[in-house]
Amino acid sequence: METPYILKEITEENILVLTINRPKALNAINKGVMDALGEIFSKRQPEHIVGVILQGSGTKAFAAGADIKEFADYEYDQAKALSQKGQRIYDKIEQYHVPVIALVRGFALGGGCELAMACHMRIGDETATFGQPEVKLGVLPGYGGTQRLTQLIGKAKAIEYLLTGNMITAADAHQLGLLNHVVEPEAVFNTCVSLLKKIGRMGPLAVETTIKATMLGPSQEGYDQEAHFFGETFQSDESTEGISAFLEKRKPKFR
Repeated sequence: METPYILKEITEENILVLTINRPKALNAINKGVMDALGEIFSKRQPEHIVGVILQGSGTKAFAAGADIKEFADYEYDQAKALSQKGQRIYDKIEQYHVPVIALVRGFALGGGCELAMACHMRIGDETATFGQPEVKLGVLPGYGGTQRLTQLIGKAKAIEYLLTGNMITAADAHQLGLLNHVVEPEAVFNTCVSLLKKIGRMGPLAVETTIKATMLGPSQEGYDQEAHFFGETFQSDESTEGISAFLEKRKPKFR
């Protein structure tokens, strides 16, 4: 039986845990991993699933980059198509209907850093190390790295890291806003669970539409969609329950 590239588990808190299963390759992202991610994030989760934790197997790496052996001899058309495929799949993660947290231990480099940035939040331990070292190979990030790193940490710092290929420590990543939280190794998983449990108590439609609006960024389209979703939520039973609960001084029952 073929070993799956991504392991799946559902916790008792109704959280889907996805584990990239290539420990000997430091969870490098090859075609199998990319296709598995595409398949998973092309489908909605059942209503009881409150969120997703994405991690790498072992403690050495979240994902130490793309598997360069697979495309070392690519020419223009092949390389462009690979980039576009990665962008499409990572966009699916960014636009996913429930929150996705990247649990980062060890290296998150190249395509692995881009994967972590496509998640809605990132929580790591002190070993978490980020970087876009593609420039050292004479190329640039191809799965959205130039765009998401700039969005997350600002243009000046992003261009510095993109052009030098320097690594970003957990402490610096937290200060820059790349990591939401840095916690002790033994607490990192439970921190992710606690955050998703809290979000899981909110209105599912409000959570989904907030993700969609936020990912558009500060643009006219973003403002227009925010207004649209604002109106849409007011038509839902969810807002009726939430507002009633507030006025009646009780906890809302969304799920």
